[in-house]
Amino acid sequence: MLNWIRRPKYDAVARRDLPPGLWEKCPRCAALVYHKELERNLRVCPRCHYHHRLSARDRLRLVLDDGSFEESDTALAPEDPLDFVDEQPYPVRLEEAQRRTGLCEAIITGTGTVEGRRAVIGAMEFAFLGGSMGAVVGEKVSRGAERAAELGWPLILFSASGGARMQEGPLSLLQLAKVSVAIGRLSDASIPFLSVLCDPTTGGVAASFAFQADVILAEPGALIGFAGRRVIEQTIKQKLPEGFQTAEFVLEHGFIDAIVPRHELRSTLAHLLRFCGAPVAPRAGAKAASGRDGRSF
Repeated sequence: MLNWIRRPKYDAVARRDLPPGLWEKCPRCAALVYHKELERNLRVCPRCHYHHRLSARDRLRLVLDDGSFEESDTALAPEDPLDFVDEQPYPVRLEEAQRRTGLCEAIITGTGTVEGRRAVIGAMEFAFLGGSMGAVVGEKVSRGAERAAELGWPLILFSASGGARMQEGPLSLLQLAKVSVAIGRLSDASIPFLSVLCDPTTGGVAASFAFQADVILAEPGALIGFAGRRVIEQTIKQKLPEGFQTAEFVLEHGFIDAIVPRHELRSTLAHLLRFCGAPVAPRAGAKAASGRDGRSF
């Protein structure tokens, strides 16, 4: 008994030698999930089914056929027209976001196929300055809509954003009108637009193209709304119900068409593309269409 009490319960050295990143804690159920198990499960908690956030590249890999993606408008890069400075100069924030994400901006756009059906597609990167929409993001969304109209292919956009980018001031707010006009022209051309709302979809993105689609889908538990709870409560002088900005609440009140678990998203989009009559890509060996300055993953 005495030997058992004296024996150390933990090997501190061994614990320090464990490589980092082996486990991730689920924000909802607080369970520790083995990192590789979480990745195999498409970053969905196997215990409570919480959908962890995905990067823009991972979202595209999730739904697109292997090797089908051709990125467009890679030469577009953000600038600092207002010489904006808060705690840091805007160019410093941009450089840090580009270094951390490996992206030039908060969205990736291009063309690809989903189970053989062609589409113009874009995915926002929340890790890049909160997925905020500045002039380049607005331009890439608008060009994506124009490309879809030109090719006659459906448009798919994955939204994950905190809204308009404050460092670009009124120039970022102008993007709401620009993308809305581009999406309107796409509708006039009778080209389907499918919107997938990811966690979070808020602010100017929610107020513009994210909710202008022919079919609006969302991932389970995604935060969806315009302003934050505190701002709304202070404005209307009322207490808001719990979960009022979740995908489930928004679905219940008729603002979206369906909530689709991540494991079913690819097949659901493929079904919708078939229903919309999206063109079938040529078989392997034939040259597929690409963006104007396109490149593959």
